[in-house]
Amino acid sequence: MSIEIGLKGRCESVVTPENTALSVGSGLVPVFATPYLVALMENAAYTSLIPHLGEGEGSVGTHLDVAHSAATPVGMKVWAESVVTCVEGRKVTFQVRAFDERGEIGSGTHERFIINAEKFLAKAQSKLER
Repeated sequence: MSIEIGLKGRCESVVTPENTALSVGSGLVPVFATPYLVALMENAAYTSLIPHLGEGEGSVGTHLDVAHSAATPVGMKVWAESVVTCVEGRKVTFQVRAFDERGEIGSGTHERFIINAEKFLAKAQSKLER
């Protein structure tokens, strides 16, 4: 694992009827849904880590503290950017920001943990055992 402070990520999408608050049940209007804003931010962070992970490693999101500060209508491009601000062992902290074609629409912090994918899945699956 060779993750350094300053590592950047980016993810983009277009607002469609399927990713609006009205469609996903997070609101009553057809604008970019907050759950999709969060997913965009997580994806920007997650994908920035992939080239720096070892064999069998992955990452999982463990904390988000974000504000969705502006609405974006159907048809506009949206994107999220992430920057690593802290690395403490397996915990990686990011500053995340999201934008549409008119400016910033959200910002906050996001934490991810680097995991061994096989061990992580085995632990999750063990919840099914009784």
